[in-house]
Amino acid sequence: MTEKLINSKPNGVFALILIELTIVLGIFILIMGAGSENIFGIIIGPLLIVIAALTHAGLKVVKPQEALVLTLFGNYTGTIKEPGFYFVNPFSVAVNPANHTRLGQSGDVSTKSPLSGMKSSNGNDVNIEIGKKQISLKVMTLSNSRQKINDCLGNPVEIGIAVTWRVVDTAKAVFNVDNYKEYLSLQCDSALRNIVRIYPYDVSPNVDTTGDGQADEGSLRGSSEIVANRIREEIQSRVEDAGLEILEARITYLAYAPEIAAVMLQRQQASAIIDARKMIVDGAVGMVEMALERLNEGELVELDEERKAAMVSNLLVVLCGNHDAQPIVNTGSLY
Repeated sequence: MTEKLINSKPNGVFALILIELTIVLGIFILIMGAGSENIFGIIIGPLLIVIAALTHAGLKVVKPQEALVLTLFGNYTGTIKEPGFYFVNPFSVAVNPANHTRLGQSGDVSTKSPLSGMKSSNGNDVNIEIGKKQISLKVMTLSNSRQKINDCLGNPVEIGIAVTWRVVDTAKAVFNVDNYKEYLSLQCDSALRNIVRIYPYDVSPNVDTTGDGQADEGSLRGSSEIVANRIREEIQSRVEDAGLEILEARITYLAYAPEIAAVMLQRQQASAIIDARKMIVDGAVGMVEMALERLNEGELVELDEERKAAMVSNLLVVLCGNHDAQPIVNTGSLY
């Protein structure tokens, strides 16, 4: 379905004045006909009033950043996108299949809904209310509920995303899918699962996340920008036929699932301790090496191999220990 724009100028004010004048004329003819007992006036007057009253259905108001999709006897006639007060065929019907759907995380949610507590097919909250027929062209944000997904290593992680989107083709949004808001939410869930299962939570060896056959350092935690862009591209490819444009996708929540969170925390702590110890040892060895070089260069003292070994041992114990050193003065000899 191709979008057809109705480029007529706003003519609602002129039509409204004409309709009201017709009603006044009908009342005048009815009064004159009743007074003179003229059958013609008695019939024509009410007929004009009824026709003018029914014509009010053709008056349409389009606000900025809104669109009105019109059909006539089941056929798509066009879309009005320019703001203004219009008069269209009174038998034209404005179509918006998603006008009663307000996803609980969507930017167009109403906080005062007469009916609430319902769930959509993907678990998101849905509010049902009397909606308007205009389609919003504004930029909206969908914050999908958190999902539990296994990463490429099989570890369950919980992840949530926020998707910024808007309608760009009203005809596709209305006629190609049953409900474009529900459709978007479902496609976000599916795209998220497809992308997350490619990456590990943290950087892991021998993992290819780009598909080029080479191991890389991609991860959900360390490559969030790249992951978000891939999610956006995946969603865009899925909702193209629904006339939607995905402007941005962001990861709003990322954590290990509760059942393995404690174990993974211990693993991260152990890794951090090992890295810290490695840094301490490297620094201590460098300081010992520097001390020996300074002593040799200054010829302050001559040390044989045994004394050097004892000095190195003592310095490493002091520098690598967890507690403050408690030196012991040796007044004797090593021999």
